[in-house]
Amino acid sequence: MVKSFVCFLLLSFYAVAQPSFLKQQLKYPHVAQAHKEKWSAISKTLKEKGIDANDFNVLIRVFKEEKTVELWLKAKNANKYIYYTSYPICRSSGILGPKRTEGDLQVPEGFYKVNFFNAYSDYYLAMQVDYPNQSDKILGHKPFGGEIMIHGNCVTIGCIPITDDKIKELYLICLFSKGAGHDVIVHNFPFKLDAKKLEEVKKQYNKPLIDFWSNLATGYNYFEVKKQLPQIMVEASGAYKIK
Repeated sequence: MVKSFVCFLLLSFYAVAQPSFLKQQLKYPHVAQAHKEKWSAISKTLKEKGIDANDFNVLIRVFKEEKTVELWLKAKNANKYIYYTSYPICRSSGILGPKRTEGDLQVPEGFYKVNFFNAYSDYYLAMQVDYPNQSDKILGHKPFGGEIMIHGNCVTIGCIPITDDKIKELYLICLFSKGAGHDVIVHNFPFKLDAKKLEEVKKQYNKPLIDFWSNLATGYNYFEVKKQLPQIMVEASGAYKIK
């Protein structure tokens, strides 16, 4: 995961903050190839859904048990997100439950955003989520670990891999949203946190974990009902709270 990472880290973070971010990313070989193969079809689908390809918001929802990455988009002047597509997670590590420290092999659970686009990833293309967030820092312990990516290839130690073909599409869509000045939001869940499922898992897992998942469910259910992003704060206890 770290090979070829450090040498492009400062460049890519600098580029995210610059108006030329999208233009610069499209020069990288894997991004250029993805654009050549995928963008025409993506643009057509966006138009059919009434979304301006130059200005839209992205929400990624990850479901670990279902091994699914959902992609939701919101048009510039819309007030609700619409479902775009889903991608299968092709390899997983760890068990259900949040990531609490480096080396536990866990995929994080919580509310994040993409903070780095790695066009030179050893896993074709990769987007890093901003783990650890404030909740993770309160509830976990050092060293927290990091470099949690949504990437191509089908290998993982705590990341979220989809195939090279699928990451081309997902990376491009997120790239164009970021290029328009929007954060790419990522919600990671153990499974679909409806009331029936939570009641079922009470028989299998300990109370602290059930309490944590019930806390995540407040954000999950808010979006399920409203198709809008909840404004999430982190309390001193590490719990999430909808503002």
